[in-house]
Amino acid sequence: MLISFGRAYVVLSVKNLGYDVVARLKNHENYRYLLSGACLSLSRIYKSNKKHRGMSRYLLSVIVQVRHNDFDVTVPAEIVFIRDKNNRKKWIALISTDVSLSEDEIVALYGKRWDIEPFHKIIKSYLGLAKEFQMRSFDALAAHTALVMARYIFLSLENRENKDERSLGELFLAVCDELDDISFQYAFGLIITVLDLCLRDYLHLAAGRIDSFVQQFITALPGYIKDRLCFGVCES
Repeated sequence: MLISFGRAYVVLSVKNLGYDVVARLKNHENYRYLLSGACLSLSRIYKSNKKHRGMSRYLLSVIVQVRHNDFDVTVPAEIVFIRDKNNRKKWIALISTDVSLSEDEIVALYGKRWDIEPFHKIIKSYLGLAKEFQMRSFDALAAHTALVMARYIFLSLENRENKDERSLGELFLAVCDELDDISFQYAFGLIITVLDLCLRDYLHLAAGRIDSFVQQFITALPGYIKDRLCFGVCES
């Protein structure tokens, strides 16, 4: 049995357009994914695989195949299971058709999606998108959508100038960096810097021995970590 029409059809349709998908999956027995030759629901996948414990940001990560009868191709995808913040006993499943992304990157990308949800809520529930008028003309629909967006822009501008503290002087510019996630290379550089300081302050090693130690440490790292670092590594 293949994955149910709705989810697989959307994922494969978007992939055929040349885009990748990062989305939350609905836990339903009719939504199934091909794993190790068997079509399994999310619950079956979760129960049949070993979970991460402790402080890990995710519980489980597996590579599956997404198939549908209307498409000739099978698309690989990664499913990441994370804890539900509202109920620690439950989990949430996220899917990404870009299998090169790490689990943390998938979680971070989906987290940024929340900003879109309040936008949809406001324009549909409060600004009357698709409900204010009943019309069939494309031009009328386009004009109505433009008016709704203009209303939203005015409300956003008013909110920013009167309620959002980031509008105060240079405070807005100072916190713009909060939108950027720390890169892997930058995080690794911070770790190396702390390691260097500890070797100097606690072991009182000479600069040459510290550099040699750090170089040996980097050389001993797994290949998948060294591949993500943008500086060269000299191996003996």
